[in-house]
Amino acid sequence: MQENELKNEYDEYLVGRERIVRVDGLELWAEDFGDPDHPTVLLVMGAQAQGVQWNDGIVRRLVEGGLRVIRYDHRDVGRSSTVDFAARPYTVADMACDALAVLDAFGAERAHMVGASLGGLIAQRLAVTHAHRVLTLTSLSSQPLGTDTAAAVQRALAGAPPVPGELPPPTPELLAALVSTFPEPEAGLEEYLAARLPLWRVLHGPVLPFHEDEYRAMERRVYERARDLQAALHHTFAGAAGTGSTAELASVGAPTLVLHGTEDPMFPPAHAEATAAAVPGARLVMIEGMGHTLPTALDHRLADEILHHTGRA
Repeated sequence: MQENELKNEYDEYLVGRERIVRVDGLELWAEDFGDPDHPTVLLVMGAQAQGVQWNDGIVRRLVEGGLRVIRYDHRDVGRSSTVDFAARPYTVADMACDALAVLDAFGAERAHMVGASLGGLIAQRLAVTHAHRVLTLTSLSSQPLGTDTAAAVQRALAGAPPVPGELPPPTPELLAALVSTFPEPEAGLEEYLAARLPLWRVLHGPVLPFHEDEYRAMERRVYERARDLQAALHHTFAGAAGTGSTAELASVGAPTLVLHGTEDPMFPPAHAEATAAAVPGARLVMIEGMGHTLPTALDHRLADEILHHTGRA
C-alpha cells in the first residue's frame, strides 16, 4: 500500500464514529476511534464530566498505539439523557451497567477499562462484578471502592476530626471552591465560564503551569453539548449511595494500574496507595505535579502509561 493510502486509512480511524446507545429507557451518547478489529479500551469519565473531556490527544495516542478507543457520556451529562433523580434514583452500579451497554453496542465483548475519578470506581466495580469483560484495569485519579467520601467531606466542612483510619478528604481550598463555583441554572456562557475556571485552577494543582485558555475551551465545549448542566449534580448523589466494599477489590484478577497525581486535591495520594494495596498485584504510578485534571501537556505521558499497561507499547 502506498504511503498516502496508509495515511488516509489512518486518518479515517481518528474520526469519531458516533452513535446513541439505548439502555433502560435512556439514550447514551458514545463514539469510537481506531480499527474496530483492534483491542478495545473503554474510557470512563468522572462525576459531572462528559466523555469528550478525555482529551483528543490521549485518544489519538492510544489509537496510534494499536487500540480501538471508546468514550461516552454518562447519563445526566453531555448529549446523554437526563434523569429525574427524585423519581428514579440510580447508583454507581447502575452507571457500571451503562458502561457495559456501551461495550455491547459496539460489539466489544472484553475491554481494557480506564476510569478517571468516579470513572475509576465504575471500572473497579466492573472488575469485581464482570471480571470476564475486563482485560485490564486502570484506575486514574480515583480511590478504592467503599470509600465514604461524602461523610469525610461533611466532617471536614463541620470542622470535625477525621475518623481513625479514614482516607483524607479533599483539601480545604478545594472544598471552598466546590461550594462556591457552580453557576446559576440560567447562567449564560461567560457567566458559566467565570464560575467554573476558579474550580479548575484548584483542581489542576499548584505545580504544573495552568493554561486558562485550555480549560476555557474545554468548558465551552461542555456548555455547548449539555442538555442540562444541573443534571450532572446527580452523580454526587449516586456516589454517595455507596460503591461497595474495599474488601471486594481482593477478588480482582485483571492486571491493574493505579495512576495518580502527586498534587491531587480531590483524592490526595493516600487514596491511590489504598487502591493499589487493595488490588492483588496492582502497580502504582504517581505522576509528578499532576492534580485532579487531565492537562493536555500530560496526554502522551498518560496514554503511554496506559499503552504500556495494556501491552501495546
